[in-house]
Amino acid sequence: MDPLSVVSVLLTVAAAFGYLNERYLRLPTTIGLMFIALVMSLALAVLGRFGLAPAHAVRGFLAHIDFNEVLMHGMLSFLLFAGALHVNLEDLSRNRWTVGLLATGGVIVSTALIGIGAYGLFGILGIDVPLIDCLLFGALISPTDPIAVLAVLKSVGVSRDLEAKIAGESLFNDGVGVVVFLVLLGIAAEGGGVRAGDIGLLFAREALGGAVFGLAAGYVAYRMLRGVDHYSVEVLITLALVAGGYALADHLHLSGPIAIVVAGLLIGNHGRLLAMSATTRAHLDTFWELVDETLNAVLFVLIGLEVLVLTFTPTLLVAGLLAIPLVLVARFVSVGVPVRLIGRAREFSPHAVPVLTWGGLRGGISVALALSLPPGPHRPVILAVTYIVVVFSILVQGLTVGRLARAAGAG
Repeated sequence: MDPLSVVSVLLTVAAAFGYLNERYLRLPTTIGLMFIALVMSLALAVLGRFGLAPAHAVRGFLAHIDFNEVLMHGMLSFLLFAGALHVNLEDLSRNRWTVGLLATGGVIVSTALIGIGAYGLFGILGIDVPLIDCLLFGALISPTDPIAVLAVLKSVGVSRDLEAKIAGESLFNDGVGVVVFLVLLGIAAEGGGVRAGDIGLLFAREALGGAVFGLAAGYVAYRMLRGVDHYSVEVLITLALVAGGYALADHLHLSGPIAIVVAGLLIGNHGRLLAMSATTRAHLDTFWELVDETLNAVLFVLIGLEVLVLTFTPTLLVAGLLAIPLVLVARFVSVGVPVRLIGRAREFSPHAVPVLTWGGLRGGISVALALSLPPGPHRPVILAVTYIVVVFSILVQGLTVGRLARAAGAG
């Protein structure tokens, strides 16, 4: 099937599911789309048990889609830029130490806790998974997904300060998480023969290099925006920044996600204030909001449909369900320690840690990283457990985090 046909089918399905959700379910759009897609997938799986054609046809269609490639090298750059475009830099700067610790130390601590915990959990269930593969699971499930988080934050109504912490962390820790994942993947491939200096160099090149590159690319785009006053050209410049910037960062082996987030913050703050007319700002916001909503719709439909191509057994279902509290406890610790340390210098709401814990949603990035694992006997285990954690995170945590925040009066 050609790419245009694949895109056409996905857009049609997303539009149909979006209509059903808006007409009958009234759930937040992304969650509603994923829920409907998941229900449809389960129904098709049941039909497939009886040899009926629809399930096989859908599996055949999904086989044409490389989820990892579509998200990590397609949608992600546009979704990150659209999210960063509306993050207030002053709010983010005020919470820079919290965001920085959560996005770096928090991811590393969570990776270790989940990896060690999963190793013990799998061992108890009789599933033989090496520690390095468990740590890979920890790395891919630890980052909160900015796409899922920002989609939910739109309807949650938390305080501006807490929103800056959650959004800022989610925008940066996915880039850090990808770097940690790549480091561990390299260690697994080399059989542990990777030096600490190599790890530090890779981390610095990917993360810090990505940030510097994003700042430079964003500044070039900013100067171009200042030089013209035509909204269609200015929107085109931002499109080129996102698509070209992400591709070049990837080619240079820098962190594309971090680069695009930094560029988006620059354009969304200084660019919006100093380089755009009111007309351009209005058109730019409308354009990127439409891109954000459309790609989100397609992405969450894909997440719901992916269940058809995964393998689940009773043991894996149990492992996935037990992994949910493990991931939440690791998140609680990795959030609580930095907040406790920073809390000596500045005041936090007493309910900030529970809200940050429950609001740390996992999403498509975790699934994409799991799908990028090389073929092997442990890949189906990690895939199935990752998917169960992600579905719980989006459907359960995503639907209840607003209620928790309002009940706690978090700020």
